[in-house]
Amino acid sequence: MESVPNQGQHSFHKRKPPRLKRELDNLVLQMHAAGIAYTDAVREFKKRYILEVLSRHRGNQCKAAEELGMHRNTLSRTIAELGMDSTQIRQGMRRPPTSVRPARLARPSLQIVSGGR
Repeated sequence: MESVPNQGQHSFHKRKPPRLKRELDNLVLQMHAAGIAYTDAVREFKKRYILEVLSRHRGNQCKAAEELGMHRNTLSRTIAELGMDSTQIRQGMRRPPTSVRPARLARPSLQIVSGGR
């Protein structure tokens, strides 16, 4: 069986659009100029990236780990190491209870017209 790499295993350098590269370069320059330490920058990037992937998978760590190219246990450990609350992440991804959801717009009533038979 042939191994097919998932999204998390593709090289950023092969796929990034020029605009995205410029934005990343500018962000790195700003962070460096602001005196943000490398370890802090990497930590914040990891947190934000993981949250983005988790949100795309509605908090499902198995699916998020697959996209990130890591084992689910590695993702769980990384979330803990970054001080992220996995329970809060999962709860934030769920649909709110019916009592908290915005009311649906009323549908126009349908009028049944007889075919004249």
